[in-house]
Amino acid sequence: MASLKEILTRRPISATIRLTVPAGGARPAPPVGPALGQYRLNLMAFCKDFNARTQKYKPDTPMAVTITAFKDNTFEFTVKSPSVTWYLKKAAGIESGSGRSGHVTVATLTPKHIYEIAKIKQSDPYCQYMSLESISKSIIGTAKSMGIKVQNELD
Repeated sequence: MASLKEILTRRPISATIRLTVPAGGARPAPPVGPALGQYRLNLMAFCKDFNARTQKYKPDTPMAVTITAFKDNTFEFTVKSPSVTWYLKKAAGIESGSGRSGHVTVATLTPKHIYEIAKIKQSDPYCQYMSLESISKSIIGTAKSMGIKVQNELD
C-alpha cells in the first residue's frame, strides 16, 4: 500500500501516449509532433532525450516508447526494444511474413537465432523476470505464426 507521502506527491496524469519511433530519429514532425503537441509537452526535450537513449541502436530501428504526460506539462517515457517480429524478419532476411502461415514457409531459423533474440528481449521491463526458455517458446510461436520454420540444422 502506498504511503501518505507518495499519495500526496503524485502528479496527476493527463495522458499515456504510445508511439513507435525510429531509433535516433525522433523529430518534432509527425508522428511525434502532433501526439505530444496536443498535451503541450516540450517536443525538443523529448526528441533530445529519446535520441540520446537510443543512440546505441542502428538508425531506423523501430522503438516502442510509452510517454506519460502529466497535467503540469511534464512527461516521463520508457523505451522498449524492437518487436519480436522485427527481429525475426531481420534474422530471416525477409520483408514480411507468410500470408498463409500454416501452409507456406517463407524462411528457416535455428534455435541459436531464437536464443539470441530471447537474450535481447529479456532486458525489456516486462520480460526481465521471465526465463529464457519461456521467452524462447513465445518467440518460436511468433515465428510459426509468421510462416518461419525453426529447425536444428539449416539445409
